[in-house]
Amino acid sequence: MLDVQAFATGFEARHEHYVMRVETWGADAVRVRMARHSLDKPDHGALIEQLPSISANIETSDTRIRMRTGRIGVDLHLDAGAGNPRTMLSFLRDEQVVLAEAPEHFWWPGAHGIYPMGSSTEVHQVFASTPDERLFGLGQHSHGHLNHKGLVLDLIQRNGEVSIPFVLSDRGYGLLWNNPAVGRVEFSTDSTRWVGYGTDIIDYWLCLAPTPREILMRYADAVGHAPVLPRWATGFWQSRLRYMSQEELLAVARRYHELGLPLSVIVTDFIHWPAMGDFRFDPNEYPDPAAMLAELEQMGTRLMVSVWPTVSPLSENYDEMQQRGYLVATHNGVEFHQKFKDKGMSTAMPVAFYDATNPQARAYVWQKIKENYHDLGVRVFWLDACEPELNPGHPANLSYFAGSGLAVNNTYPRDNAKGFFEGMAQAGTPETVLLCRSAWAGQARYGAAVWSGDIAPTWEALRTQVSAGQSIAISGIPWWTSDIGGFHGGDPTDVAYQELFIRWFQFGTFCPLFRLHGHREPREAEGSVSPGGPNEIWSYGDRAFEIAAAHIRLREKLRPYIDALMDEAATDGIPPMRPLFLHYPDDPIAWTVENQYLLGADLLVCPITEAGARQASIYLPNGSQWRDPVTGHTWEGGQRITIDAPLERIPVLIRDGATVSF
Repeated sequence: MLDVQAFATGFEARHEHYVMRVETWGADAVRVRMARHSLDKPDHGALIEQLPSISANIETSDTRIRMRTGRIGVDLHLDAGAGNPRTMLSFLRDEQVVLAEAPEHFWWPGAHGIYPMGSSTEVHQVFASTPDERLFGLGQHSHGHLNHKGLVLDLIQRNGEVSIPFVLSDRGYGLLWNNPAVGRVEFSTDSTRWVGYGTDIIDYWLCLAPTPREILMRYADAVGHAPVLPRWATGFWQSRLRYMSQEELLAVARRYHELGLPLSVIVTDFIHWPAMGDFRFDPNEYPDPAAMLAELEQMGTRLMVSVWPTVSPLSENYDEMQQRGYLVATHNGVEFHQKFKDKGMSTAMPVAFYDATNPQARAYVWQKIKENYHDLGVRVFWLDACEPELNPGHPANLSYFAGSGLAVNNTYPRDNAKGFFEGMAQAGTPETVLLCRSAWAGQARYGAAVWSGDIAPTWEALRTQVSAGQSIAISGIPWWTSDIGGFHGGDPTDVAYQELFIRWFQFGTFCPLFRLHGHREPREAEGSVSPGGPNEIWSYGDRAFEIAAAHIRLREKLRPYIDALMDEAATDGIPPMRPLFLHYPDDPIAWTVENQYLLGADLLVCPITEAGARQASIYLPNGSQWRDPVTGHTWEGGQRITIDAPLERIPVLIRDGATVSF
């Protein structure tokens, strides 16, 4: 028997010790929460509250609940099962079931539940699926698949693996697992199972809008829109492992300026500080940062500064942060979570992460950032290692201000970005751009861009970027890039690697953000304190330089188009980098293409990701004509073509009738 309480926007139902609340949450969407005894629990999820109320019609009985609002509906029935009754949910659009729960076992457990796990708990949520269902999003992963069907993915933040638990299905729904707990999702042949560790609540948001585009629009409404990307940010960004001094950094910027190549951003990476956690320039390397910033501004270049969330015991701030409780606590052992070879260290030593879930700790860190960077004129921040990058990677041992490590760990990158975003706003800075190595749902609203982490300098790694960029775009992060050329290694004097660099640079030209970075050979024996090899476009030989310079100029021509796409991302929630099915959902083949993407509606991009390739096979989505800007030839959509791809050219086609040109 169900104990039901209906209200204007949904219902609350109790059966045995479980309570379930289902309510409208934006257009075409509902939020579902379940727990034992009570739903009165801290909410660390991604959903914002400022959505208009949408009324629902509720019909109830002892064993059934029928909820309807607009075109969508929710049915709950008390299933007798094999003598062990359990509640079962179905979700409908136009009275057709789109998604339904499925029990884990014919008797026990059911489709959803909270179960003991040692001294803690874990939650399970199971939905029925079919072998041919396609599932997209889930953040950013290096497995190289756009469609996640058949995979098991850990819900945990790691370097290069960004866990954003939003999935878009070709069956016509989008689902946000609105629980930041460490866990996993299993996309098996006939079911999807979400698992969360150390948590005692099930919480998800489900959208049944009729098209993928509308689902992404509703998702952005639910978790918050990205701000408008500043116009300067769509240009070229230059970085290497580390510039060793103010003068070295300025010399690079000056050379780009002398060559007439626009440089939007140049980066001072890690170890520019006296000690990790000082959050300031080392005066021995940067004796006059204000003068440096002024000269860069005259050249039209902004400085991006790397800020790690780690604090060394050698830092001038360590004792105060430790005594105020601003460092992440541990259940066992001392409060250190990583090891790192910083300045003044003969070997790697333990360092701690500050607790980004603690508002007071965020305010403390921002005040240091403001005094030592922002007040000098720095406006762009690189939030590295913000997973947080634990070593060993055991979040279960952590105790955050917001809760246990297992229960809240995945929100760390979001909360870290939130501190900078709110600090910038309080300081009166009208725009925030934060380059983050990790992200959780809703992080885009804090001005967060993401790059794909410390990836290898290989063709395989380049191939995986094409699907990774599309996946994180679906997951709600419109500002994305990768380390052009890969991060760990790569010899600029090696002809074979120069080809990879060229192809990656071309791909980067047609990414939302355009950034060169890497730890190039020779990687000196000093380890992390060393600068690594050269990584400017003139470091790769004459031919690579010519092609890279041409693509910087090409990017300049594209910037008005990309700026417009960034505006669309802010207003509508539609990312610049788009899978083909986003615009062509009625073309079945568009759902299967993984090595191409759309940059906006008008550019069809097919990166070259194999050594020696000089032709490309391209699928043209059905419903448009596509024009080659080099030859002027136009093809009808709905077919596969082969075009030339000489070393100096990335295959890009223009939708016929579009105004963009290059």
